[in-house]
Amino acid sequence: MIGIIDYGMGNLYSVSKALERMGVSYIVSNSREVLVGCDGLILPGVGSFRDAMAILKETELDVFIKEEVSQGKPLLGICLGMQLLYEESDENGVTEGLALLKGKVMRFSGIKESGERYKVPHMGWNKLNFHQKSSLVEGLDEDFVYFVHSYYVTSFTEEELLASSVYDVQVPAVVGRGNVFGTQFHPEKSSEVGIAILQNFISLVEEGER
Repeated sequence: MIGIIDYGMGNLYSVSKALERMGVSYIVSNSREVLVGCDGLILPGVGSFRDAMAILKETELDVFIKEEVSQGKPLLGICLGMQLLYEESDENGVTEGLALLKGKVMRFSGIKESGERYKVPHMGWNKLNFHQKSSLVEGLDEDFVYFVHSYYVTSFTEEELLASSVYDVQVPAVVGRGNVFGTQFHPEKSSEVGIAILQNFISLVEEGER
């Protein structure tokens, strides 16, 4: 059973529908008592880093997530959910994140070194470039995936970078360490390659059940 963490700022419908099409058992909940019984967790997210962390702290879901990860439960953060895995963000002032991965989140500058402006947010299809081997990206081609974001992870650890894209700067697109993973793009909206990543995560969860 996959637990989709509902803290009021997630793309719950699209993620749950993707799992439904895949035939995966899931539950959407904000209850720690319910989520603790799940074999793997997905942390979706759309919106402000500061607002998201405020809700997670208010509901003590931040503590719950850290406890579950420390006990080996697989976790996948999606879009803002991936950014929340990091130490801090400069969105609307510096806000501390879950600090499950090392790095900071900052806004695209919107200005190239040449002085030319580029669009923010980064929206649309962009190509994945793989860096590390991982079961999360096993068997995947360097295909195109769908992004919608104005902030990206910087000052990250190279060993945790599984795949990136380029949008003026290098954008961490798939990250992971141990049982913690994240995708900056929306796998549930990224055609076959996105579904393959979700399936790889499900396989990781199932392996942990054995």
